[in-house]
Amino acid sequence: MTLLNFDENPSKTILMFGAANLDIVAKSDDLPQARGISISSEIRTGYGGVARNVAENLARLGESVTLVTSVGGDGIGEQLLEYTAISGVDTTACNVEQGMRTASYMAIYSRVGELQYAFEDMDVVSALTSAYIKNHQILFDKAKLIFIDANLPATTIKTIFSLARKAKVPVCADATSMILAAKLTNYIDRMYLLTANTKEAALLSGKEELKIDQYIAMESARYLINSGAQICVIPMAEFGVSYATSQTSGSIPAMRTQITDPTGAGDALTATVIYGLVNNISLDDSIRLGVTAASLTLRHPGTVYPALTLESLYDELVF
Repeated sequence: MTLLNFDENPSKTILMFGAANLDIVAKSDDLPQARGISISSEIRTGYGGVARNVAENLARLGESVTLVTSVGGDGIGEQLLEYTAISGVDTTACNVEQGMRTASYMAIYSRVGELQYAFEDMDVVSALTSAYIKNHQILFDKAKLIFIDANLPATTIKTIFSLARKAKVPVCADATSMILAAKLTNYIDRMYLLTANTKEAALLSGKEELKIDQYIAMESARYLINSGAQICVIPMAEFGVSYATSQTSGSIPAMRTQITDPTGAGDALTATVIYGLVNNISLDDSIRLGVTAASLTLRHPGTVYPALTLESLYDELVF
């Protein structure tokens, strides 16, 4: 496989489809042992959502980014879009759905960053219908790359892949979660880049994920490449990142770092790999930069590291 050359499209944008939501993140070691008990925690709120996070990271790295998401007709949705636009993302094509709640995600972590419980309300993403996407078909002609997350309705994913093929624009996809990943099964052979954790990759490759290690991750990556994906990237948390193409494969170790907030680290990795690819940086170096971006995000008490730049990545990069 030869990586695409994006020098031909310097004026085009990266087009993002997927979720944007309010994040509510709590950290505590005193998890409740019985109902009706209040426990002491560190709680933060912020703005998240896979597509929105990837879009913000790319914008902070200097890319032209257009986000298509759906928020409710409420104050949270208005503030979310305003914040995202200030970060440099074009939000003019986003849908504001009156009568629905803006999406939200609530996670409870231990003090060392292990996820204990997660709750989400993503109903408003269903408003990103095939009809809505078709009404914004002109965006595909202005795009050099498309990114989707699996929060989207299945029919909408089908429409995006169809319009992308018509416009001859490569598609990147994030499996998002074990529950949602199966929506991507029929499109693996149409993906330029697929990012999925070990459990999601095992599901998409029809394997039973028994443990997290480089061997299992690489087996899943190779299966997905043989199924037609051009690039497969599998983050493995503290075990690093495995990746494969039809011509090469490898693993990059994780950086030892303090974990302040694990939310969004995977999205920082994905965004930075995409940044590297569209700027014709080698895949190996793109993933090293992505691991560095994830490390910076892990140290930050929020979903996106606000001082993210290419310079900040190279300052931290370990070869």
